[in-house]
This record gives sequence, structure tokens and C-alpha cells, in this order.
Amino acid sequence: MRYFSTRGAEDSLSFEDTVLTGLAHNGGLFIPESIPQLPANWETDWPSLSFQQLSVEVLSLYISPSEISRAELTDLVSKSYSTFRHPEVTPLVPLDDNTYILELFHGPTYAFKDVALQLLGNLFEFFLARRNARKASAAPRERLTVLGATSGDTGSAAIYGLRGKADIDIFILHPKGRVSPIQEAQMTTVPDANVHNLAVKGTFDDCQDIVKQLFADRAFNDAHKLGAINSINWARILAQTVYYFLSYFAARKQLPPDSSLQLQYVVPTGNFGDILAGYYARRMGLPVARLAIATNSNDILARFWATGRYEKVASPSPTDAPRDTPVAPTEGASDGKQATQDASGVKETLSPAMDILVSSNFERLLWYLAFEARGGDVQAACADVKGWMDGVKKDGRAVVPTSVLELARRDFVAERVSDEQTTETIASVYATAKYVADPHTAVALAAAKRIASKGVRQIVLSTAHPAKFSDAVTQALSTVSSFDFERDVLPDEFKGLLEKPRRVVDIGAPDGELVKSAIVQAFAAKEKNAHSVAAAASV
Repeated sequence: MRYFSTRGAEDSLSFEDTVLTGLAHNGGLFIPESIPQLPANWETDWPSLSFQQLSVEVLSLYISPSEISRAELTDLVSKSYSTFRHPEVTPLVPLDDNTYILELFHGPTYAFKDVALQLLGNLFEFFLARRNARKASAAPRERLTVLGATSGDTGSAAIYGLRGKADIDIFILHPKGRVSPIQEAQMTTVPDANVHNLAVKGTFDDCQDIVKQLFADRAFNDAHKLGAINSINWARILAQTVYYFLSYFAARKQLPPDSSLQLQYVVPTGNFGDILAGYYARRMGLPVARLAIATNSNDILARFWATGRYEKVASPSPTDAPRDTPVAPTEGASDGKQATQDASGVKETLSPAMDILVSSNFERLLWYLAFEARGGDVQAACADVKGWMDGVKKDGRAVVPTSVLELARRDFVAERVSDEQTTETIASVYATAKYVADPHTAVALAAAKRIASKGVRQIVLSTAHPAKFSDAVTQALSTVSSFDFERDVLPDEFKGLLEKPRRVVDIGAPDGELVKSAIVQAFAAKEKNAHSVAAAASV
């Protein structure tokens, strides 16, 4: 299996080079040359497999054994998920007769990002160790500078996946003051010397743009050997496809043997990575209904499915939308009063991990839609995607043809949920099921209820533990006298976390040059400290 850029014009890469490169030099995202189909025996042989065993089967379809042997892959997977608190890794919890919650927050940082980033961290370490083992003893070691942006959970999950690993430094950019206190503390209290936090005065989109800018800077990239941990890295998407299969089998086991199962996944979506993994699972052959996108007031995706316009800020007039009948916005889906918009267009909401203007992984889906609309012409699809992405960068928007929009509507449905509806959902779910949902899960639950249809069971992806969003949860359940946040929600690992000392560098403006300078200074300080330690040891 080889991988190529959604924007074309570059040679295809091996899985190893795809993982270590992260983002294509032309700004595109790597995708596999083909989507493998499930083996003929998957429905009979896979249902009894554990998460780890299922991971090996799914990942093996995309990774050649000449790159990672089955034994090596089994060891990597076992190591990656040994840190999870639940034996099923991603358990499926019934909420009512037709709704399940897929809990993805049982990893070390209590967020779904752990599922992919524990594996990605071990892949980085595995590839670097193998490359360095092949070098002559006097040759300089190959190193990796992992660079990422976070709206909350990616940063801590990446840090916990890479902390202390040899030959790797990790730099995480987060928007200063725009992540929850627990999320910030999880990142900035990690003491390992290879961990660096940069608090950028700006939005997540600013941080994400800076990361892409530095990857596109060939001289800086070559000098520091940049690696990506955001979901622009293909390994992130691949790892997340596994829990779609695991949850499908888990749901099927809860029904009588002769029952038919119509299943729909509802995913709270910001950067489009989590739901894109479901799209790959569906394309591989998993028999599920249209995937449901749940957004908050930052609704670029919901607006795209309504109009065919992929734009940072909604235009006042849809005059250049595709020439078909747009889907009307769902009744009651207007923004809640709590969401406030800053000068960039990003609205601060109760579900901050989704406070994103541009969904990076959406580019991968656009490629597949263009490829199908173009009758299987790879180069035409790459040209279309490049044109659309150039339009987003230059003008803040792109408009796709009607044929592309129709294909998108065939595979997905999209809903927008306000802060007010998020709060109401947290309260109602607790009242009826005594289940505490974090605000992102609540966004998906609200969307699921809105689109529910008879005979279709829904699996709602729960992407984070509610303890990470104490303000939203306590606000929603403030009238429930029997509820106590510290007793009922807060894990022991979070107690006292906010009082620990922090390690973070402030970046005063969303400026790539300032970030580059901070990275260079961090390496200089690290090298100076290493020389000091060596000198002291020689005395």
C-alpha cells in the first residue's frame, strides 16, 4: 500500500514515510492509493476479537508486512493500549433501547485522541529506532520534531503518547485562554524535557495555520525534521477506524441472533478526523447508514451540506451556491445566546474542541467526492481539491459543483446544535438515564435525537470525559440537588492538577516566525543544559 497527496504532483510514499512526513510538502493530505475491502470472513471471524486483535486485522489491510511484520504490529498495538483503563478500550454503553454511547475516553488523558495518539507515538519511536539501528555508530542519530496544534484534547494526548521518548521532541500550540483549565493543565504540567507547550494569542485555526506554514517551509522542515500529530497524519485516521468495527459487533451482540441491525453513527465533529474514520470503515464494507455530523455554532460543515459552500464565515447571499435546492437549516438550530464570536469568526462555545472554522480532514473527503464525480480520474480530483483549498486560503471559501454536493448528501447528514441545546441535552440525559455527558457528546446526542428514525439504532461517539468540562456540566446540572461534580464525575487523577507548576511559553501573536523562534530557542536551551550536565558529570 502506497500513499499520495490529495493535491497531487508528488511521488507516492510508503506507510513509514507517510507517518513520519505527516503533511505533504504541497499542503495536501496523504490518502491510500486504494481503500481495501474487508476479507470475506470478517463477519464470522472478527466479532469475538478484542480491540487489540481487531486493530491488528484492520491495520494490516493498510500496512504491508514488509514494513511492519504482523508480530511487530501486534507488539505495537499491545503496547499502545496497555495504558487504557477499560478492558474493552472503547466500550459501548446502552443509553436507551435505540441509542448507544461509544465511550472513547478511557485512555491516559480521558479523550478519544488517546486511541490514535498512543499508537502514533509508538510508531514514531519504532520507525526512528529502526532507522538509527541501521546507522554506523559514529553517524548522527535521526531525530523528529513533532509539531501540533490543539483545541484541547489533541495536545495532552500527543504529549502523553510521546513524553520521554528517545530522539523525539514535541511542540504543541494551543490558543491561549481557549482550552478548558483541565485541558491546559494536562498539557503544561508534564515535566519531561522533550515536551514543549506554546500558548498562542489567537484561535485554534491560527495555531493550525502556523503548523501548516512551518511544514510548508522546506528549509525549516528539513533542519528540524518535522512530524505531524494532528489528524492530518494518516495514522491518526487509520487507528480510529477500529472502534467503528468493534462497536458494530458490540451492538449486534446485544440483539437476538435473527434480528436485523440498521445502525447509524452520530459524531461530534470539529476537524472531521473522527467521522472520516467512520467513512473509511463504511467504504471498506461496514454496513451502516449515512454518517451523521454534529457541529456546534461553528457550523462550516452543516452549512456545506446545506449549500455546497465550504466557507469560513457564512455569506449573506447564496448566489453562487450549486444550482439545486439547498437543504433548509434545521428548525431550532440557531446559535444559542451563550456562543460569542470573536474578530476571526470563531465562536466560543461550551464545546471548545469543536470551535474551529476550517476542518482540515474535510479535504480528504472532498478528494473522494471529486474522484467519484470525475469518473475515477485521479489527477482531475487532485486539481479540483487544490483549486478548492486555494480558494479557501485566498478568499475564505470554495463552492463545489452540484454533483459533488449530491454525493456528500448520499453518505452524510449534518446538524448544528446551539449551546442552549447542549445544556438542555446534558440535563435531560442525566434526568432520564443518570448518564453524565460532556458537552461534545451532548452536541451529538442532541443531533441524534433530531434525526432519529424508526428501526435505526444510533451509536453516539463520546469523545471526552465530562470532568474535562466542569463549567459546562455543572451549569447544566446546577438544579439537580443530588448531583455532586467532585463525587460523581471527577477522577482522582484530576484532583490537584490545577495547582501543579506549569511549563509553557507565551507567543504574543499568531505569527509563524515567532513560533519558529521559540522552537529554535527551546533547542538551544536544551543543548546548553545537556552540555552543563555533561560538564558536571566529567568533574
